[in-house]
Amino acid sequence: MTTTLIIPTWHYREAVPADIAGMQIVRNAVKENVLSNPLLVTDEDCLDYITRRGKGWICEADGRLVGFAIADLQDRNIWALFIHPQWEKRGIGKTLHDTMLDWYFSQTTDTVWLSTAPGTRAESFYRKQGWKEAGTHGKGEIKFEMSHAKWQEGSLRPNAPVASPF
Repeated sequence: MTTTLIIPTWHYREAVPADIAGMQIVRNAVKENVLSNPLLVTDEDCLDYITRRGKGWICEADGRLVGFAIADLQDRNIWALFIHPQWEKRGIGKTLHDTMLDWYFSQTTDTVWLSTAPGTRAESFYRKQGWKEAGTHGKGEIKFEMSHAKWQEGSLRPNAPVASPF
């Protein structure tokens, strides 16, 4: 008996306005860092962040948006990094993260920050990526920072990601 293995085709690219509906689906499907009110992040907010404030990237699997990341140059922070729960733990988040930070630090040497809820997988993920805790933000979230020097140091490791074409 022969078993057929179906492997999805993944594609990473810059986010465009037509991706916003899919980004909202992913953002509202997450199990951690859930929005208290999904209306708090509007399509107009997403458009502003991917076209004027910074840049975004998405991952598609078999034509369906399954993850996205957005860096905000104006406030020097990571505005979003979310993976649909059905697609977690496959390296998509790390690829989006690394692509986003490669781009961010190609634009500026300013330290970038983000915040996430304590005790989450996101907290653990960011610590593993080399982010340093820098206090709290908002309603008890952990604030993390990544300096240009720290990112460059990490990019010299033998297994570091190759610079993104984005």
